Amino acid sequence: MFTPKYPPQDTAPPATLPVPASDLPAPAAPAPAPIVAAPVSNRPTVQLTPGSALALAAGGGAVVLVVGAVLVSLLLAVAITGMSVAVVAVVLRSLLKDLDKHR
Repeated sequence: MFTPKYPPQDTAPPATLPVPASDLPAPAAPAPAPIVAAPVSNRPTVQLTPGSALALAAGGGAVVLVVGAVLVSLLLAVAITGMSVAVVAVVLRSLLKDLDKHR
């Protein structure tokens, strides 16, 4: 019931033997491909003026600053949470130690 079922041997592709490179005929030099002109695009090209390039750089800088501020605030939140958990653990340990002493 749990034995694998293998396909019959005659369905496997025949194995090919590698031919030594010395027995292969020398390849003929291919004919050079004809040069085809690039098709003309109907889309308008984007041309950056100095003002638009400056606006693009300022926008990219603003994005970097916003993403950096978000990441730093997330890191700070994780650090504050870790510190508060550590303080709670110390307080609970102290309370449990005091509880054991007064028994």
